[in-house]
Amino acid sequence: MGTKYIFVTGGVVSSLGKGIATASIGCLLESGGARVTMMKCDPYINVDPGTMSPFQHGEVYVTADGAETDLDLGHYERFTHSTMSRLNNVTTGQIYKSVIDKERHGDYLGATVQVVPHITDEIKSRIAALGGEGTDVVIVEIGGTVGDIESLPFLEAIRQFAFDVGRENVLYIHLTLLPYLSKAQELKTKPTQHSVKALREIGIQPDLLICRAREPFDENNQRKIAMFCNVAPGEVFQAYDVDEIYRIPLVFREQGLVEVILRKLGMDLDSPDMSDWEEICRRLTTAADSVRIGVAGKYISHHDAYKSIYEALRHASAANNVHLEVVKIDSEALTDEESLEALDSIDGLLIPGGFGARGVEGKIRAVTTARTHGIPFFGICLGLQCAVVEFARNACGLTGANSTEFDEDTEHPVIDLLATQRSVTNMGGTMRLGGYDCVLAESSRAREAYGVHMIRERHRHRYELNNRLRPVLEEHGLLASGTAPDNSLVEIVEIRDHPWFVACQFHPEFQSSPLSPHPLFREFLAAAKRRMLSRVESAGARRSGR
Repeated sequence: MGTKYIFVTGGVVSSLGKGIATASIGCLLESGGARVTMMKCDPYINVDPGTMSPFQHGEVYVTADGAETDLDLGHYERFTHSTMSRLNNVTTGQIYKSVIDKERHGDYLGATVQVVPHITDEIKSRIAALGGEGTDVVIVEIGGTVGDIESLPFLEAIRQFAFDVGRENVLYIHLTLLPYLSKAQELKTKPTQHSVKALREIGIQPDLLICRAREPFDENNQRKIAMFCNVAPGEVFQAYDVDEIYRIPLVFREQGLVEVILRKLGMDLDSPDMSDWEEICRRLTTAADSVRIGVAGKYISHHDAYKSIYEALRHASAANNVHLEVVKIDSEALTDEESLEALDSIDGLLIPGGFGARGVEGKIRAVTTARTHGIPFFGICLGLQCAVVEFARNACGLTGANSTEFDEDTEHPVIDLLATQRSVTNMGGTMRLGGYDCVLAESSRAREAYGVHMIRERHRHRYELNNRLRPVLEEHGLLASGTAPDNSLVEIVEIRDHPWFVACQFHPEFQSSPLSPHPLFREFLAAAKRRMLSRVESAGARRSGR
């Protein structure tokens, strides 16, 4: 049996959850024994989201091979065991750049270069590259909404693709919205009908429909949708709002989505075993104890800017059997003692990655509070750099210590560019991206968390801890508990005489999943839980007069 291809498109409005639907389908097929990979096709002209504002695009998800990609690849990796790479995210910018480079090189032998066939052929070649031996199913999510001018070349490419590999090897799934009009108290199917009509005008007849709705809808609506969209009633599936996104694969399984997909593609798989997912959903929704984790960042108003951070925290909360309450803290607002009082009520503080000076001093003030008040602290990327700057200033007496990213003339550059980076003018050229090895120090919290001597984690940063000032930091109690194998770079720092103070230069959130929480997140939540229980016990003792 050759590789099968599933294409997921969206209609009516954006942000319907195509990424979650794609990942959930991959989860179900993988649970039945299929070898699955996924691809996100983004219509924007940027080559990748690396230079895009998190307020516009959300987080940049980094793959093991160092690609800066769309955040939906995070969903793919969290819902399946498949490892994403630069091959799994394609943008209009990449496609056009590749075609223009080939034209300049003379590869088209003087032909007039056009959207069809040259652009569409390039898209199809990227999709086909993921198939072949070792892959049973490739699931391709087309970004944007049917009707957008930007996505037309991708839609034309997937229309043609069925002729290249055989219609029996291709399945088209269309995700649409069923809006509910509260005044009329009615679920409206007309937008879905128009969306499918627009898709059919392009030449694609969807095989299955997945309809987003506020709540489950009845058979009458199902039959109506089926009739006007040219599918059978049993090919209309529901994606209604649920209390937990990791329940979506279970919702799809209950409706028999897998069986219909397998029948249409002529595949034979085992019945998916979803007991692990059922247990995760139970833990995420029924835990009695609650921990409050403060996340201090400058993109805090946009949830997707720290999407993988929030998900990794949730995975760790399930592992510790606690309910997670995230307290979003705008680091720009942490300007004085009064504003820092918000940290008194949290059980743990996390400072995520980022670029630029805005909000940094607020993050440093937050680190001071966590360090001096015994609040479990977890710094990631820029969070490590803020922790090092704070420790240098307030524990080592290095007045004015800073990162040269924020103060080029600082007397104590505890965070600095490597010498090899200074001559590089291309922004991307100075980045340390993707997987790098790290050696963990014996008897450190990092070593205890991982349980191994050597780890490999994903990076996305430009500045490093300055080894010239490392001795004075260690002399005052900041342990470099994780380093590059040749000891040239510091990857993890921690403070021993603290309930839990660990910061890492890499991004551990990119390697966390509900079934395998990341060790550092897991132990951070465990420390936060201990603080919460201690606070509850102390409050109880005060009430009883002890």
